[in-house]
Amino acid sequence: MFKINENYLKLPGSYLFSTIGKKVNAFSEANPDKDVIRLGIGDVTLPLAPAVIEAMHKAVDEMASRDTFMGYAPDLGYEFLRNAIVENDYAPRNCNVSADEIFVSDGAKSDSGNIVDIFGDGNTIAVTDPVYPVYVDTNAMSGRTGTFNKETGMWSDVIYMPCVKENDFIPEFPSKIPDIIYLCFPNNPTGTTLPKDKLQEWVDYANKNGSVIIYDAAYEAYISTPDVVHSIYECEGARTCAIEIRSFSKNAGFTGTRLGFTVVPKELKCGDVMLHSLWARRHGTKFNGAPYIIQRAGEAVYSAEGKKQTMEQVAYYMNNAKVIREGLIDAGYEVFGGVDAPYIWLKTPDNMTSWEFFDYLLEEKNIVGTPGSGFGPSGEGYFRLTAFGSYENTVKAIARIKG
Repeated sequence: MFKINENYLKLPGSYLFSTIGKKVNAFSEANPDKDVIRLGIGDVTLPLAPAVIEAMHKAVDEMASRDTFMGYAPDLGYEFLRNAIVENDYAPRNCNVSADEIFVSDGAKSDSGNIVDIFGDGNTIAVTDPVYPVYVDTNAMSGRTGTFNKETGMWSDVIYMPCVKENDFIPEFPSKIPDIIYLCFPNNPTGTTLPKDKLQEWVDYANKNGSVIIYDAAYEAYISTPDVVHSIYECEGARTCAIEIRSFSKNAGFTGTRLGFTVVPKELKCGDVMLHSLWARRHGTKFNGAPYIIQRAGEAVYSAEGKKQTMEQVAYYMNNAKVIREGLIDAGYEVFGGVDAPYIWLKTPDNMTSWEFFDYLLEEKNIVGTPGSGFGPSGEGYFRLTAFGSYENTVKAIARIKG
């Protein structure tokens, strides 16, 4: 008889946002007259930029002609997009990244989960806590996390690095040296950042101890603070210890069109084996590339008009973040994030648990957010709101909270 991957049976409940969706749907069905404002899932609401739409229309027309039709994409992605990424994301910041080290994909979430394929079962992972659930769940699916303790909300073989108010949301080096370190800055869910000198310390730590950093830079477009880097490759020595994952979802609104990329430097090795070669083999074997139409849309993000239009969208969301942050502070909440990221992280009031506060906001204020405990044990007592709603709904939501 066939056998299943029993690691899936160890996973606690359903995916966080699936649980939220079920609770919100049940409330809406029971209360059809209620206007529910959703500030929970980090999905964008503005349409794609005109320059992007124009590029997509042109690419669609190309697919209608025998002379310009495109089939399978190259394994790494089309050169026009990879060259645009180098010229716009890395070269201006003096990051030594070449086009053949960039692997284009259908999004950062996919890459965050798939990257574990190239690492052995015996590796120990370390995650900031709270953390984007995909990092832990995909390692659990691969049998790398041990057993889950429902009482503590922790996996036995995962190293948790608490990021809370008391340590300014900056992870500290763990007592046990991890093999794989997950860092996400600007951070999801806390919306906080890591100054360059602190990130450099992590790069030095990884190189010293033979660890690899998986660096999620999905929110780098929202950075405005000068001493916060946009890429880990701005740090000296990062090419020998770090993989960087990027997304077009939040900087250009590609949540529905799906596009991202991962950078694996050729200097990053395990003994004599290049991780670049392993990821290239995995990528070419299990993935047929992002669609040509979408890659052309990605290229348009880097055009003069594309840059202008997408940065206007980023500014729109960050204005929402300002409204939420300042409104919550005025209402007496203790608030973090919302300066270099579209996420606002707040302490729950009156010693409420994060799920109790979720229920309170949904039932009393008709607002959907995300309970901090869903991101890990150190998220208990915190709550996340996103700035990706419309400005009108953002203002309305804050008025409800303050009312």
